[in-house]
Amino acid sequence: MRSDSVPVRELEDVALPRAQGGSSPQHLLVTLLGDYWIRQDGDLPSAGLIDLLAEFEVSASSARAALNRLLRRGLVDIRKAGRQTFYRLSHQVVERVVEGGRRIASFGLPTDWDGQWTIVAFSIPENRRESRHLLRSRLSWFGFAPLYDALWVSATSTAADARAVLAALDITSATVFTATAETTVDRSPLSAWDLDALASVYTTFLAETRPLLDAVLAGRVAPRQALIARTRLMDTYRRFPGTDPGLPSAHMPQGWPREEARALFTEVYNALGPLAESRVKQIMGAHDAEAARRARFQSVEQLRDRPATEEGTPA
Repeated sequence: MRSDSVPVRELEDVALPRAQGGSSPQHLLVTLLGDYWIRQDGDLPSAGLIDLLAEFEVSASSARAALNRLLRRGLVDIRKAGRQTFYRLSHQVVERVVEGGRRIASFGLPTDWDGQWTIVAFSIPENRRESRHLLRSRLSWFGFAPLYDALWVSATSTAADARAVLAALDITSATVFTATAETTVDRSPLSAWDLDALASVYTTFLAETRPLLDAVLAGRVAPRQALIARTRLMDTYRRFPGTDPGLPSAHMPQGWPREEARALFTEVYNALGPLAESRVKQIMGAHDAEAARRARFQSVEQLRDRPATEEGTPA
């Protein structure tokens, strides 16, 4: 096992954030590439990526299989040089990663709400069951929730967002419209979300993450642990935008913990960044010094503001 190059005492008394539901090796790869290499142009050696996934207890064979699956799905581009193989995120995936990062990093910021709900009603035949599943998944990502089985609502996404999802899946048997509705009556659009369950998830997140902040501020987190903890932290927090209605706090139950969770996530994620980056550079440097030099962690502020491409960014 490698030893960390930065002499930081091991994190002994703080549990790392739990991976909620776990992440597949494919998802881990896209997350890591999107965090540490999204702003630079260049590919990465497969051996370095395999070692990077090994930090998360992904075997070499599973890592190779994940790279092959991403390649078959068109999510990564490949280059061969002699006996070496190099990968990079495809342009299409870069745009999706950037947009996803922007949405996650913007979640929880104070917003105004005009009282309008976007509503999607759809009817999909049984022989298109897969399309129905994809529609629900993508509507959830855009902040919609099912008020009824085939009637989904959102206060944060637009009719244009909904129409784009429907068009991408070639679903024509659907109607999109906007309307106002009270949030205090029974079976209001707000009841599409299980707020009690979500509040409990927030409470768990806060309880598990506060000790991690104390540990990193006290210098008790080693680079390897920082890399793992930071990636798991994002994997957990990224689920909130798809499960929280996103309404301003005045329309949510008293003491709604969204803003507290966002503030804590931002502080811990940013604080872990330099340590995690040093570990990424150490792992990749054993295979490609230039690729290691280009690795840069992305702060929450950079995720929120970064463009899909950036001219003149120092490598």
